[in-house]
Amino acid sequence: MNTLLAILTFLGTFAIMEFMAWFIHKYIMHGVLWVLHKDHHQKDHDSWFERNDAFFLFFASLSMFFLMFAKEYFWLATPIGLGILAYGIAYFVVHDIFIHQRFKWLRNIDNAYARGVRRAHKIHHKHLGKEKGENFGMLVVPKKYFK
Repeated sequence: MNTLLAILTFLGTFAIMEFMAWFIHKYIMHGVLWVLHKDHHQKDHDSWFERNDAFFLFFASLSMFFLMFAKEYFWLATPIGLGILAYGIAYFVVHDIFIHQRFKWLRNIDNAYARGVRRAHKIHHKHLGKEKGENFGMLVVPKKYFK
């Protein structure tokens, strides 16, 4: 029973992170912390790193907190921490590697879903300002982008 609960907690955490990524992106990154996210839309530097990468540190710290400290007091902290970590890895692969190609991997993937993901994200990036911070989730892309 504990194993099933741990698996469901891991999967639930991963799913909740998709919502949290959308919410934080729309209301925080394109809101009060635009100063950190702005360089992701408007390249104003020559560095490979972006101020936007600071958001990674927050989520990595949250995952480490659950994996290292909270498990002493709450046994489900481990699957929660692993769910956050798994989402972070998936987000990095899809967003930074696949879409923005910060590493030159996964460049030759070409199918309807891949084109839809790239097209939806490109439409988001056409807005260079703080407004219109709406972005679709990493895994759910409306059918209108599949052409």
